[in-house]
Amino acid sequence: MTTPTQLRSAPVIEETARLLTEHYVFPDTAERLAGLLRERLTEGAYDVDSAEELGRLVTADLQSVNGDRHLRLKYHADPVPAEQGAAALAAMRRDFDASLGGVPRVESLDGGVAVVELAPALFPLGWAAEPLGAALALAAPARALIVDLRGSLGGDPDTVAFVCGHLLDARTHLNTMHWRDGDRCEQSWSPAHVPGPRFGGTKPLYVLTSGRTFSAAEELSYDLQQLGRAVVVGERTGGGAHPREGWTVHPHLEATVPVGRAVNPVSGTNWEGTGVEPDIACAAADALDRAHALALARLTD
Repeated sequence: MTTPTQLRSAPVIEETARLLTEHYVFPDTAERLAGLLRERLTEGAYDVDSAEELGRLVTADLQSVNGDRHLRLKYHADPVPAEQGAAALAAMRRDFDASLGGVPRVESLDGGVAVVELAPALFPLGWAAEPLGAALALAAPARALIVDLRGSLGGDPDTVAFVCGHLLDARTHLNTMHWRDGDRCEQSWSPAHVPGPRFGGTKPLYVLTSGRTFSAAEELSYDLQQLGRAVVVGERTGGGAHPREGWTVHPHLEATVPVGRAVNPVSGTNWEGTGVEPDIACAAADALDRAHALALARLTD
């Protein structure tokens, strides 16, 4: 088996180029990128001994055309399984087990304001429904709620819909995914029913963001903002709206390729490349205090 110090770049590049042309959501861009990778390979740009260095170089080239931050050749320090998607799933499971199921904090602040922190990801719903449901049910009686996504780096759109179900009063169209495979569309709706009590769709709601907030966490912010349900407080988010799949192309390298694009039913677009712009802009470190003050002012109106 190839090791990190016995690296053959050409097979990695050829497989990555093939995956791009077969799966990337924008076929024309995929052809350009595949050509760029092969050109750079011929030039000797990828003649390196380290899988980590190869991943860094290829990722920079993959993102050089349209800035798609989901498009990467991702390095994993530990050997990763060969099955499609297994590398990301294994890493997510470790994070899930270390973060109380993705809900590291539920807190009651002065004035009847609750904080629920969702980090480091919105994990697959089959794992996360129980801890998320428990945390959101615990916060449901609060007079106002702050959802802290400053450290949330992505996750599962089904989990986004589940969280929204606790923060809205009725089943609501949140997003439509346009998939390259089969040229098909798939709508995402908040559930009509959730386990336990809802916080609901009328009490004050604030979402905290940072420049690190990314992908599915951005969708949660964006969906609630576009519906007029939440006030987003903090920093502009990272700008990744394309769902991705992962393929192992080397024991330590995973090609992550976006296979679809999100379209919000209110805005008709998404946050790709631009991020979610906060309603109240401030440093991420100050966002909780700012949102708490806004909630208290709203509750005393």
